[in-house]
Amino acid sequence: MLFNKLFASDDCADKDSYFCRQAVRAVVVHDDKLLLVHSNKGDYKFPGGGIEQGESHSEALKREVLEETGYHVDRVNELIGITIEKRPDKFNHRKIFEMKSHYYLCDIESNQEGQTLDDYEAEQEFEPVWITLDEALATNQRLLEQYNNSMNSWADREAYVMEELSKARK
Repeated sequence: MLFNKLFASDDCADKDSYFCRQAVRAVVVHDDKLLLVHSNKGDYKFPGGGIEQGESHSEALKREVLEETGYHVDRVNELIGITIEKRPDKFNHRKIFEMKSHYYLCDIESNQEGQTLDDYEAEQEFEPVWITLDEALATNQRLLEQYNNSMNSWADREAYVMEELSKARK
């Protein structure tokens, strides 16, 4: 694995219990560009999301990538890293929300369909884009420096993963 990283908020110590969620994220590379999702806040994220009850990692990746980008995953390859985020749950102040994200290299089919976004994804105007790693990383880092408190909750995580991918290719 390229990375295994814990992101923990300082204000998690006084919480009673955890709400844990497992997620999968696709790392798709074609012609030196990544398939990422661009939001209306300007940041980039890897396509993916939560694993539903009874789903395998592969099934969840195929569903999430299709929903967010319109592309079909042809093959799920190796696991390249894991991140764990712990922060106060925004719906229950006495709990800690923990998200464990598994990043997989994936191959996709070339044809693209329409997206089927969740309400919050539509509100954020998720748009699939092909962009170089350097461009996406620079954008996310700049936005984190300027607007850290108002950025999407995944911004730190995705910038970290992009940094690790950048180190690995050198």
